[in-house]
Amino acid sequence: MKRLSPTAVLGWVLLAAPVATALAGPLVAGSPRSEAAPLRPPSDAHPLGTDVLGRDVLALVLTGGRSVLLLAGLALLLCYLAGVPLALLAAGQRHRWLDEALLRVLDLLLALPGLLVLLVLAATGRQGAGMLIVTAAALQLPAVVRLVRGAALAPGCRAAVEAMTLQGEPWWRIHLGYVGRTVLGPTLVDAGSRLILVLYLIASANFLGFGLEPSTSDWAVLIERNREAVFIQPLAVLVPAALLVVLCTGGNLVVDRALANRRVVPA
Repeated sequence: MKRLSPTAVLGWVLLAAPVATALAGPLVAGSPRSEAAPLRPPSDAHPLGTDVLGRDVLALVLTGGRSVLLLAGLALLLCYLAGVPLALLAAGQRHRWLDEALLRVLDLLLALPGLLVLLVLAATGRQGAGMLIVTAAALQLPAVVRLVRGAALAPGCRAAVEAMTLQGEPWWRIHLGYVGRTVLGPTLVDAGSRLILVLYLIASANFLGFGLEPSTSDWAVLIERNREAVFIQPLAVLVPAALLVVLCTGGNLVVDRALANRRVVPA
């Protein structure tokens, strides 16, 4: 059995800590409702103090991770459910101008800075988990389509597609069946690294005020709500911020080791 490198072990430990907090935290957390004075320092009753609304910071931290993971997972799933079939259809087009037209439209989306889009949407005052999921998925869609399309147009795929075409196989079985299975490996590896980008976008959106309601128990929302009181009650900002940093760092280390072991270079 191949031993894990120290970097891989560190990555898994860093990734497991916030994930375990997000999944198991609500089972042991107390009530996050306002029951004390705001911005109180740590005490026996509130080990991490209270936030600007008088809520227990420890309870908020323990219950605020599930929404982060859920929103990121749904946004990533939506992105690939739309992007993979679109990429396979583009790669299988006999009329190349249709493929080129699709790529040019996606290039326009790819050129838009994600933070700029979030700032514009935040200025509209709209909030909601659904809007946040769709926005994060749309911002990642062009890169996913390009990657999957590149894998579908690889020389090995082209040779097999030509052979199956000569054998009279139907178009859908060739491009959605065989080619779809061929690009599954690169797509799964890309999904691991893209999860970090989606987490970053969702955390940034919540920090900017676009996304979840201000009263929601969420790590990014907790940072945004208490940022102006960071010098009065720093734990209300530093603890959820540290969990987000550790989550992204651990995910990056795990994905980097997976890429190195598989020797996959994303398109």
